Amino acid sequence: MKPPNSLLCFLWCVLLLGVGSLLLLVHLQHLTDSVPQQNTGVPVLEAPEWPMEKPPVAARQANDIPAGLFPMSPPILRLCSDPLVGIKQPVTKRRRKQLLKSALSGGEESLQQRRTQESRRHLLTATCSRFHPVHRIWRATLQQVSRIYVEDRFRLLYCEVPKAACSNWKRVLMVLGGRAHSIQDIPHDMAHYSNQLRRLDSYDQAGIAERLRSYTKVLFAREPFERLVSAFRDKFESPNSYYHAVFGRSIISRYRANATGSALKTGAGVTFREFVQYLLDVHRPVGMDIHWEQVSKLCSPCVIPYNFIGKFESLEEDANFLLHSIGAPDNITFPDFKDRNPLEERTSSRIAREYFSQLNGTERQKVFEFYYRDYLMFSYPKPFPDLH
Repeated sequence: MKPPNSLLCFLWCVLLLGVGSLLLLVHLQHLTDSVPQQNTGVPVLEAPEWPMEKPPVAARQANDIPAGLFPMSPPILRLCSDPLVGIKQPVTKRRRKQLLKSALSGGEESLQQRRTQESRRHLLTATCSRFHPVHRIWRATLQQVSRIYVEDRFRLLYCEVPKAACSNWKRVLMVLGGRAHSIQDIPHDMAHYSNQLRRLDSYDQAGIAERLRSYTKVLFAREPFERLVSAFRDKFESPNSYYHAVFGRSIISRYRANATGSALKTGAGVTFREFVQYLLDVHRPVGMDIHWEQVSKLCSPCVIPYNFIGKFESLEEDANFLLHSIGAPDNITFPDFKDRNPLEERTSSRIAREYFSQLNGTERQKVFEFYYRDYLMFSYPKPFPDLH
């Protein structure tokens, strides 16, 4: 006896519904697994090769990474729902939920951050092309990657810029890497001198090349005049046995007429004008220091294609967006405490202007020219109207 036509139709509908549901689940699983690589409709940003004029052979250092190992032309930079491109991290269930939530919510803040990063990379590319117009690809040297710290768990490369929250960034890296349980429990000296963080130049050539190719590369800049004043206050106005002895004594001896024996012996009491004289002297009595070296030299952004460019002025917003983007645990947020001279007011634009007002217009202009590329690369306005 044949079943009624209505029963056959019902069975066919159930079968088709089951097959359709199965195909839908398979398709959704495929989309979930590929969220980090799929474009969300935001236009693709293709960064041109970063031209670097090749220095004379005599100027090359002995520790150069051999030519041909990895040309440092940046990959295509895409802005996705997970906005940092080329991050091939394991996609856990928790990570899938985060990515889906981010993709579905489409928050205005996240969209604005992606647009901000796109704009900053565009500007950096244009500035590098302006100063290095020769269309020739150069390679990163070991010296150029020596300031970059590695966090392998979250595939992160962070270029250290002193006086731009680098102490707290090192704390974050230590917690991300499982070397500490709490950011707040890491003292300043432990963050800087415990050797728990590995630098990129400590890897072999293949390890350096792979990490530069596939990891998220990050740097944070700061308004150059503010950064310089912050360094001066920290190293010369506060007790510091190293900077007073090594830099202070040489600066006082070179630039202070009729210096007292006590000043020459201790190196304490360097004035801001004396410090600026040292900074601008091509024949400095003592070498440069990373705390006031230009970011354009510290991090080599015209050679190394940074995916993420943060700013000290929007530190908390930028840093936490980055941490969310790489899938950091929800309980890890960027700290906002100051453990170096905590009772002193943080260097602000107002404080920086007070220090630079001690200088004449010519001196301010020379300092501006010293940091000119940093001002251009990171879109900082002129701090004084008479600068040109």
